[in-house]
Amino acid sequence: MIDGPTPDTSYDERLRAEAAVEPEVPVHTGEPTRETQIIAIYGKGGIGKSFTLANLSYMMAQQGKRVLLIGCDPKSDTTSLLFGGKSCPTIIETSSRKKAAGEEVAIGDVCFKRDGVFAMELGGPEVGRGCGGRGIIHGFELLEKLGFHEWGFDYVLLDFLGDVVCGGFGLPIARDMCQKVIVVGSNDMQSLYVANNVCSAVEYFRKLGGNVGVAGLVINKDDGTGEAQAFADAVGIPVLAAIPQNDDIRRKSANYEIVGRPGGQWASLFEQLGVAVGEAPPLRPTPLTSDGLLALFSGETTGRDVVLSPASQADMRGGELVEVPSLEVIYDTV
Repeated sequence: MIDGPTPDTSYDERLRAEAAVEPEVPVHTGEPTRETQIIAIYGKGGIGKSFTLANLSYMMAQQGKRVLLIGCDPKSDTTSLLFGGKSCPTIIETSSRKKAAGEEVAIGDVCFKRDGVFAMELGGPEVGRGCGGRGIIHGFELLEKLGFHEWGFDYVLLDFLGDVVCGGFGLPIARDMCQKVIVVGSNDMQSLYVANNVCSAVEYFRKLGGNVGVAGLVINKDDGTGEAQAFADAVGIPVLAAIPQNDDIRRKSANYEIVGRPGGQWASLFEQLGVAVGEAPPLRPTPLTSDGLLALFSGETTGRDVVLSPASQADMRGGELVEVPSLEVIYDTV
């Protein structure tokens, strides 16, 4: 049993006490054996992380980099675009099946490659049958047994779901398992809300002595309205790339085609993103307040002019409130 903080405990001390609670299964935090950049990519579900990462990892491999892409989303769809729509056997599913058969998991059971990109999916529990965050921890434990910290990659890209407040999904930030974070967002309130939460998580653990920073924002489906750029300016991080809202990109992605190919129409965009991802330093962001986030959008979009009207007990009862005499006994103090 961990004693809770006393009312006199300072805010910083309470944060340190909370962060000091270790997960049930210890997580390896040792340094990789070579100069590997481990980068966690966060964003709202459906914002285009998988699209961005598939094309980014493909282009980086064509630039001569050794790249490992790891899907850490329970949907297990990070690698589907890379492999033309084919599903990748997940680490968690494969581990359970092998364990039932009394067999060990081999790297070839869970890691696959295409044109120089190595990729795998951690996976997650079946719906309603477990915690996705715990699945992340279990997946990384197995990766360590397979030699994760001995592999010789230039970049390891981790695709994390950003709109789930869970310790497992925040593991790379909380335990310094990556050097930097990249956020994928768009010009809409919900994706920027998630991006702001990720910045808040980074700032939270920086105050506790953590070293992870935010390298920048990738704007996906950019329609030119400018809210995502304004967000990046406000929190103090650069925009690494702005991928336009374009029918050619949409059609090709829907058909599981890589658009980040050398010599293609969108080659320069992903070439520049590949360079920016490698060179961008981890920064300490300044997260926005709720009002600050709302201020990025027009009042018509957010309903910012709406006044909160408090409800009364009479309102809650659908009519007038009848006062009932209290039966509480009041004693005179001596």
